[in-house]
Formats: sequence, structure tokens, C-alpha cells
Amino acid sequence: MLRFMRQQAVRWLLLMGVCELVLLGASLQLATFLRYFREPAELAEFSRHMPERAVAFGVVLIVGMAALGLYQAHMRESWFGLLARQAVGFVLGGFGLIVLYYIVPQVYVGRGVMGIALLLGFVAVMAFRALFLRLVDAEVLKRRVLILGVGERAAQIHQRMRRRSDRRGFRVVGFVANPGEKVVVPPERVLAGGTPLSAWAVREQVDEIVVGVDDRRGALPMEELLECRQLGIAVVDVTTFFERELGRVQLSLTDPSWLVFSGGFDATPLRRLIKRCFDLGVYTLVLSLTWPIMLLVALAIRVESGPGQPVLYRQERVGARGRNFDLIKFRSMRTDAEQDGVARWAGKDDDRVTRVGRVIRKLRFDELPQLWNVFKGEMSFIGPRPERPQFVAELAQKIRYYNLRHCLKPGLAGWAQLRHPYGASEEDAAEKLKYDLFYVKNHNLVFDLLILIQTVEVVLFGRGAR
Repeated sequence: MLRFMRQQAVRWLLLMGVCELVLLGASLQLATFLRYFREPAELAEFSRHMPERAVAFGVVLIVGMAALGLYQAHMRESWFGLLARQAVGFVLGGFGLIVLYYIVPQVYVGRGVMGIALLLGFVAVMAFRALFLRLVDAEVLKRRVLILGVGERAAQIHQRMRRRSDRRGFRVVGFVANPGEKVVVPPERVLAGGTPLSAWAVREQVDEIVVGVDDRRGALPMEELLECRQLGIAVVDVTTFFERELGRVQLSLTDPSWLVFSGGFDATPLRRLIKRCFDLGVYTLVLSLTWPIMLLVALAIRVESGPGQPVLYRQERVGARGRNFDLIKFRSMRTDAEQDGVARWAGKDDDRVTRVGRVIRKLRFDELPQLWNVFKGEMSFIGPRPERPQFVAELAQKIRYYNLRHCLKPGLAGWAQLRHPYGASEEDAAEKLKYDLFYVKNHNLVFDLLILIQTVEVVLFGRGAR
């Protein structure tokens, strides 16, 4: 379940979260002192339950910031964007604290203390995050990686991981040529030959060797790699390296044998039971919070379209194991949107979308009736986006491994929806498949919870909606 903890960037983000939790707890303690330092008796009384209050205060705000994506390993935002996300995260956390205080009165703090603590916590987290992110980007903290190979496969690391955020957790020391391999990587990054691989690794203080040779049949220096393993140096395949660092499966490097032997694809009865319990729990929570919104949306559609026009829209989609089901949504397009019977991708500023539909699509309210699909067991809350049979048949012929995404039930939210914009073309479908396959291979309860929390960001900012 905690396989993702092997990622260097995830470990640093976990450390950042723990430090920020301590800072937020300290902010509450300081706010209490500032509020009551002239009243020693009340300060002593209030401080009796301080540990519980500090933990509750910090955890709720951490969840609020996580919902805005502030604990993603590959966040590409300006400092203004990060501050805006942090501010919204604190607002969400503030509302969460108000709800928590009604549910658990023992952790209640007064409005004055909470206001001061939120202000102090915001400044403390902002300053710490600026210092921490600068420190993590320092070369001394990065995992030192040696690439075995200089051909096409090795070159993809240089070509597709050029951003600083892509390399936040590692630094490429250089490339080692395998005999007979054509050099495609920059020649100046190739290390001089004639030195044993283990000697290079020790000399350059290498933490990990990534095997990226183009032809591995009998050409790998297995004895040298085994010696490196004995020295405590990790050895991974380039496909696994991409999967771990970018959170996606690089299709151009993937072959069936890697999919078979790389692990993942957890479909045990226990995992299926946990996922079903998770779905039903989230279904109950979301339905209890959104049923008034669904009534208002239904009323708005009826007012705009007039009597006799359908409020809900049923559309056939492909589910788990390729079985089709009827997906239910609020109708956001005209009733004649596909009167010729031809399935079409939704386009940007699509003229088939109604005025109400444009709003509910942006806010994702049109997808709320899919809660019924979740309850029936046709969908999960987290999973690949369900597609129409016409698109699936076409994409499966053009995109390798496309049908692997049907190993699981489709979901209302998903890893691909978080990491890539709305898919409205074959190219987008191929790109999103990389993230869908990563989820299919690595899904677990912790991963589902992280996706669910970060989906709040998509709803608030409308990212990916069309």
C-alpha cells in the first residue's frame, strides 16, 4: 500500500507536511498566549487541552491545502499561484474547523484565537515553504542517478524530463555507453569508458543506476550491475524510473514483459472490498452534501428548456472488463446535439451546450447524478474516465494497451483528470492513458484518498472542465 513512499520527492513532501503540521500547532499555541496572556487563569484553563486542539487545527488545515494540490510533487506554479492556492486552502480549512468544532466541542477554540492562529499559521507556512522548496532544489539533497545507455531509450530522460520540477528529486550524473550502442544523448554527458561501472558509481557517489539500453538481449553487464547492488546502489529499468518520477507509464518505452513483471494490478478480494467500502462511504457523504445542489440544477434545466424536456441524460459508456452501462448525467446540451447519431468529442466553447449546461459543466455539477452509477456498482469514485463505446473501439485500434484501463471500474474522478486537461482528441486520449495505466498499476486506498482530496482543486478552479 505504501509503495509510493519509495519516491524521493514524496518523502520530502511528507517531511514538509510534518514540519508544517508542527508550525500550525505552534501557531495555535502562540495565538492562545497572545489572546490570554493578560488573563493567567483563563490561559491555564485553555491550555489544558492544547495538544488535541493543536493537532486538530493543524490536520484540518493540512487537508485544506492538500485539497488545493499543495502537496503534489510536480507543482508548476508561480509564487503568486502558490500563495493563492494556500489562501484558498486556509479558507477551506477554516470552514472545516468550524464544522469540526460543532462535531467535537472538546477541541473548540474561540473566534479570536482561531483568527489569530490562521493569520500566524499562514505567514509561518508561507515562509517555511519558500525556504523548504529552495532547500529541496539544492543539488546536495537530490538522488544521484547514473544512466546505463546512450541510445534512444536513455535519451528520453534528457528529452522528456527537462523541467526543474521534473528533476526535483534526482540529478543525472551522466550516461555510460553500452558496447555497440549508437550515441543519441548529448556527447558531453557521456562518461569516458574503460572504467568498471561499480568504480564509476562509487567515485560519483551514485544512489541509483537506471538501465536504459536500447537492446538488452545479452548485452547488459550483469556482473557489474550485481556488484553495484551489493554496494547498496539501486538498479531500476528506465520504464520504472519514468513511472516513479512522473506518475505515469511511458508508452513509448513499455513492453508486455515489463507490464507482467513490474508489479501492481492489485485485484485481490480484499482490495476490491476496501474499494467498494470506500465508494459507498464517499457516496453517502457526497450525496448528503449535494442533494440541494442537484435539486437546484434540475430546476434550472427545467426552467431553461421548458416542460417536457428531459432533465437527465443517459449515455452508453464502457465499464470494467469492457461491459457497457448507461451513465447518468444532468443534461447540459441541446436535445438535438447528436441527432444524426454520430458520436462527437466535446469541443471548447461547444455551441451544443446550453446556458445552464455551460455553468454546471464548469462546476462539474452535471456529473452528480453519476452517484447512482456508483451506488449500483457500475462505477467507482476513483478510476479512469468512462468513454463511449464508439470512441473506445476506435482508440483501442490506434493506441497500444488502451484496453488495459478497463481492468477497473471507471470513476467520477481520477489520476488522469488531475494530471492532464480534458481529453477531446486521440492525442489527448493517448496522453491520459499514461496516467490511467499508472493508476491501474498502483491504485490503493491511500492513493484514492489523495486523488479525492485533490479533486476539490479541479472543482474549485474548473481545471479540465469543458
